[in-house]
Amino acid sequence: MKKKLAMVLAAAMVLSATACGSSGTAAPATTEAKTEAAKTEAQTTAAEKTGEAQPSVSLAGKKIAVVRNLAAGDHTQQFLDGCVSEGKKFGWTVDTFVTDGDDARAQETVAQVISKDYDGIIVSHGQLSYSYEMLKPARDKGMEVVTFDTMPFKGGDASGELLEGVTSTAQNDQALAELSLGYMMEEFEANGGTYPMKVLKTFMGPGIPPLDRRNEIYTKLEAEGKIQTLEVIAPSDSANARGDMTNKTAAILPKYPEGSVDAIWGCYDELAKGVLQALNDAGRTDIPMYTIDVSNDDIQLMVKNPDVWKSTAAVDPKLIGIVDVRLLALKFMGEETPDYFNLDASNILTTQLTAQTTMGDLGTIIDGWGDAEDPNALYNDAIKGAYTE
Repeated sequence: MKKKLAMVLAAAMVLSATACGSSGTAAPATTEAKTEAAKTEAQTTAAEKTGEAQPSVSLAGKKIAVVRNLAAGDHTQQFLDGCVSEGKKFGWTVDTFVTDGDDARAQETVAQVISKDYDGIIVSHGQLSYSYEMLKPARDKGMEVVTFDTMPFKGGDASGELLEGVTSTAQNDQALAELSLGYMMEEFEANGGTYPMKVLKTFMGPGIPPLDRRNEIYTKLEAEGKIQTLEVIAPSDSANARGDMTNKTAAILPKYPEGSVDAIWGCYDELAKGVLQALNDAGRTDIPMYTIDVSNDDIQLMVKNPDVWKSTAAVDPKLIGIVDVRLLALKFMGEETPDYFNLDASNILTTQLTAQTTMGDLGTIIDGWGDAEDPNALYNDAIKGAYTE
């Protein structure tokens, strides 16, 4: 059992800063090889310690802050709900801050939190370039720190030194890409397609670690001759990525008549929604789209556009918040915690959804979705013993 949990915990992950929408974290490929042995050892220790029966420990009275550097939306709200609901189980005060992807505001907010009487902080979607310097004062002060899609590497070097004592969580971005692209190819083959697939690719980067990690799988398939990229559609204005993607896609669609494109790959749902709008405006239903990340808005768009939006791979954002809080709790208990923690991904097919489906329903549709009592989500004796309700 210990080995099994250690293997689940041992994944590649890291930081990141995406625009508004969803995300993930796993160490970049160049870092993974370098740190795999160290991660496995740390995670095995954590699994052994937290997997054993623990005496009840009261953490009541702790005060934590959650800083989310993404736009307010249902994905953000569910992440925050996970943090708040789990924090209440420990008897904590949980204050939340949303900084709308404004990096200057995010840094200022974190600095203000550090200057106050918080015991711990969770930061979501801080940029690689500043996260180390932003969070070091928290660790110097003795605060416990957990991040999501935020990798505090010294000097902003993704192959460098990770800020000591921090656990960085993420979606398993490689798995998300494998699920999304795998289903795209499965449908292509079922329809009698012959490789390579001719694909319009959405992307932001390089330089956004979650998207870069997803792109590793895509470029591998390119190298294997499975995918031929016709064009990369990328926003110039990250503050209005969705609208910019609509304009960019509308400009290139006339170059690709019906039958000339096999699929669109949306590496990030906010980009995909912009593409979908352009397809609808042009009356194009001939190009299927396969994406990553999910929200209530996405679900409704998938149901309304089943001929185009075929699937999306995702992780439950509420569970991410729950796991982040549990990691803080383990740190408060003095338990060893891993540097990196990835959450399992699922693929959601449009055919599984109805107009009445919401994010809250996905647990009844997708096996394992949002299962907070799964041991892989750190639901163990140490955590249960620290609950006050």
